[in-house]
Amino acid sequence: MQKRSLKLRSFVTIAMLSGVSFVLMLLNFPLPWFPVFLQIDFSDVPALIAAITMGPVAGILVELVKNVLDWIYTGAPEGIPVGHMANFATGVLFILPAYFIYKKFPSVKGLMTGLVISTVVMSIGMAALNYVAFLPLYTYLLGFEYDMYETIVLGILPFNVVKGVMMLVVMTMLYRTMHVWIENQRKQYSH
Repeated sequence: MQKRSLKLRSFVTIAMLSGVSFVLMLLNFPLPWFPVFLQIDFSDVPALIAAITMGPVAGILVELVKNVLDWIYTGAPEGIPVGHMANFATGVLFILPAYFIYKKFPSVKGLMTGLVISTVVMSIGMAALNYVAFLPLYTYLLGFEYDMYETIVLGILPFNVVKGVMMLVVMTMLYRTMHVWIENQRKQYSH
């Protein structure tokens, strides 16, 4: 009975964090020196909280549900969710390294180290994925034309570094106030 209760609680928590993540995704904003299609939002924070408290699958589910909800709510050019797929990949590349490092070193220092590594992984990973998949998809399916070097090296790569640093600051501040709750949740879900 307790296992069923924990499973139901985890579904409810994932749904709640997905909803918060979706709302945070709607509150996006551009940075003036980056291409307009690159928007900052803090929707990966709830996914990271899900990952470090309930495990990587929970974090990935929050990323997935957030992007599906946003696609349904805001739509996509020609109905093709290339941007949502890119956002999902960005989120997963960001939360997984932080999760694995925090799992090994559950402290503010472990979290910060994980977030620094996550920023590097996300930035390099998204530069590569944009080169081989997302920008070619935009070009092929939607007819957008890009200068690959300029878009990736001068846009996407530094944008993801800035985004990662902003996420590190926000998550570190949240962790300092929520660390007792986070540790209690981790203990409950680790059984």
